[in-house]
Amino acid sequence: MTTAQPLRVGMVGYAFMGAAHSHAWRTAPRFFDLPLQPRLTAVAGRNAEGVRSAADKLGWESVETDWRRLIERDDIDLIDICTPGNTHAEIAIAALEAGKHVLCEKPLANSVEEAERMTLAAETAAKNGVFSMCGFSYRRTPALALAKRFVEQGRLGGIRHVRAQYLQDWLSDANAPMTWRLDKSKSGSGSLGDIGAHSIDAAQWVTGLNISGVSALLETFVQERPLAGDLVGLGGHGDLSSDAPRGKVTVDDAAIFSAKFDGGTASGAIGVFEATRYALGRKNAMRLEVNGTKGSVAFDFEDMNVLSFYDAAESPDAGFRKIFVTEPEHPYVGNWWPTGHGLGYEHGFTHQVVDLVTAIGEARQPEPSFADALQVQRVLAAVESSAANSSQWQKV
Repeated sequence: MTTAQPLRVGMVGYAFMGAAHSHAWRTAPRFFDLPLQPRLTAVAGRNAEGVRSAADKLGWESVETDWRRLIERDDIDLIDICTPGNTHAEIAIAALEAGKHVLCEKPLANSVEEAERMTLAAETAAKNGVFSMCGFSYRRTPALALAKRFVEQGRLGGIRHVRAQYLQDWLSDANAPMTWRLDKSKSGSGSLGDIGAHSIDAAQWVTGLNISGVSALLETFVQERPLAGDLVGLGGHGDLSSDAPRGKVTVDDAAIFSAKFDGGTASGAIGVFEATRYALGRKNAMRLEVNGTKGSVAFDFEDMNVLSFYDAAESPDAGFRKIFVTEPEHPYVGNWWPTGHGLGYEHGFTHQVVDLVTAIGEARQPEPSFADALQVQRVLAAVESSAANSSQWQKV
């Protein structure tokens, strides 16, 4: 039996991300020694029947149908925000001002202005021991964390090139139904913010360099979609009957941009980024390759337990070698299974909880902070600005 003090969690939203976060809150203290004991105290959602069903399925003790009631409760220490981006700022700022720690899904907000207000609230709250973190969960993939370790150890030398892709295909059917992810007023952007934000954060985090300027192109392939239909996963099958209503898609379907990084080698590092939900055959290909003066790393989430590494001095003629990131000395891995027994998508969220709870227990700022997420938001805004101005170079 644990003697750790409880960390009583209230979660807002219970769909895809809510399920992933719920699993993480339940699992983390069973595999890692934490300074605080997470307790799934309450989950909030607007649909009373839906939120009660989710609470029973996902393991929450109680429900609320208004997130404000969650913040008002004295038995809640942390608010976990798993809702569309248009709600992040209001919920996070209210929670921080009420003295609640906050975990907020990415991207941080739907605009730079909202993200700036959230960051200011977070920095003010941190002075009183109330902490916040943005949920860029791919940072917690052991192979990607190992890539960062190699960069920090100097094994790549000075960084020259970054190539980042996030390729999915769940929107490839032009008749898949409208969802909130295709409505700019709710999601902020399309592939750019939904998945491209992950690539931006991962590239900056692994390299330790920030993007300072971009030249971008955005494209929307399908302008309208059925408003009704059957959702399957993130996509599904729209209602194609002659009188079925259709809605206008107001976000990008694909984003491509070139980037310049601050720092790095004397001439600076350059990067190429691509995000799309129309790459047929690519299910969740979140890829990152970094080339330096001494070596390279390459990662693809569709083979998430592997990191490809090239050391120019050690094996100049051999090319990349595969490292199976399942050894106990690799990031996070030692708390799981014997060597060779790989991890999955859900483990990143568990590691996210571990890092957050550990930081809160040690009264220090968890990473990525809202300020880190604000930097990503500024890159997203620069990409949109460049694309709207014939791909002109846009400083971040």
